[in-house]
Amino acid sequence: MQPFDGTQLIDIVIIATLLEWAALSLLRHRRQRGLPQLAIAGTLLPGLCLMLAVRSAMQGLPWYAVASLLSAAGLAHLIDIRRRWTPQSEPEPNQLMQNEPKQNMKEL
Repeated sequence: MQPFDGTQLIDIVIIATLLEWAALSLLRHRRQRGLPQLAIAGTLLPGLCLMLAVRSAMQGLPWYAVASLLSAAGLAHLIDIRRRWTPQSEPEPNQLMQNEPKQNMKEL
């Protein structure tokens, strides 16, 4: 007797991911620090869509249901990359030089 079949294992991972999302959101709300909601969603949503696509394929859902979930995963991933890849998040080269500690010539 198998303890779990494939879809049950995916269900467990989906539930664990949703619990992680809830825990991170709750910590953010209570402590006012941590990842913003958009960052949490951008990190977890593509994986959830992929897991749902695999689960749908295993259950024999129509190809367009699986394709829709795969497309949603890809779109969520691209949005997350675009959100992270902003010019304002990268310091200017002259700012890097200003933030470096100045060494005393005697220390060299």
